[in-house]
Amino acid sequence: MRLLGLVVLFIVLPIAELYLIYRVGDSIGIWWTLALLAADSIIGSLLLRSQGRAVWRRFQHTMESGRMPHREVQDGVLVIFGGALLITPGFLTDILGLLLLLPPSRAVIRRFVMRAVARRAADRVEHGVWDVEGSATEVELPRQRLER
Repeated sequence: MRLLGLVVLFIVLPIAELYLIYRVGDSIGIWWTLALLAADSIIGSLLLRSQGRAVWRRFQHTMESGRMPHREVQDGVLVIFGGALLITPGFLTDILGLLLLLPPSRAVIRRFVMRAVARRAADRVEHGVWDVEGSATEVELPRQRLER
């Protein structure tokens, strides 16, 4: 399964991107196609900046309130991947990157990714052999607030 993913990522996707760029260039002209590719990279970097700041603010707010920022960290990872895809030249990667940067679609993708990660982790735990020896002592620590 990993090999198939790598083949798609490094062989099929670049060929599809080149084909799509060729078709768009054939339809609207090479200069308009290059302008469109440059514009979407610039817009992508601006969108990455604004969404990155928004995720960072939510992360800080969550930490200040004393909660664990699970969702904010996941959003941060998706925003980084989305920005990288948007800056990469090509129309397919731009669509994927845009989906990762827009909050409504990012929420759907985050749920899908987290389910897949949980399933994969459960498979590893289920099939693994665990033999742990030792002892445990339960310690109650006072809850502390984080310093700024």
